[in-house]
Amino acid sequence: MKVGIFGGTFDPVHIGHLRTAEEIREQYMLDKVYFIPACIPPHKRTREITDPSLRLTMLKRAVRGNRSLCTSDIEIKNQGVSYSINTIKIFRKRFEKLYFIIGIDAFLEINTWYNYKEIFNYTNFIIMQRPINSKTKTDKLFPSGIRKDINRINERTFKHASGNKIHMQGVTQLDISSTMIRESARNGMSIKYLVPQPVEKFIDKMGLYKKIMN
Repeated sequence: MKVGIFGGTFDPVHIGHLRTAEEIREQYMLDKVYFIPACIPPHKRTREITDPSLRLTMLKRAVRGNRSLCTSDIEIKNQGVSYSINTIKIFRKRFEKLYFIIGIDAFLEINTWYNYKEIFNYTNFIIMQRPINSKTKTDKLFPSGIRKDINRINERTFKHASGNKIHMQGVTQLDISSTMIRESARNGMSIKYLVPQPVEKFIDKMGLYKKIMN
């Protein structure tokens, strides 16, 4: 099976996340895309984050009815700080071919991640961004620690020494963010059409994001 891994805080999941996953699933003919909410995101420890079980519930409600989009509680069950390399290794034992779905901003900071060099040995990458120019230099995309292991195949595809590929994929740009949704909910403003209706109802029922978050 060809499986996509889409990790993140998802606080909350919104239409942009879902649309991106659907586009990538179709473009790369993936059998499944797994949304994996982090228990404790390494780079967001200074912000108050909604309980993992509530974020997982919102994800489950968001993907209900789409057999190609799934959720995994693997990082929540492991508790503690969530490191992508650990999750990817576990998924690699289960599935033949993995695609790690990540935004360009996060990818440009991947050299700050735990054991980041090792990640490239276990999975392909799909990096979400606006279409790139064929003249874009690899030193603008890849940290110096792995640059020697990367070769360009074509305008938007690179190959790692492990044989895994890095795809630069343009996706529909929806100007929606979880931060914006939390702030809107906190201020009593409508979040309709920013999140799936089941998620909107759950946020309202649980009174999520009503208090000021750091």
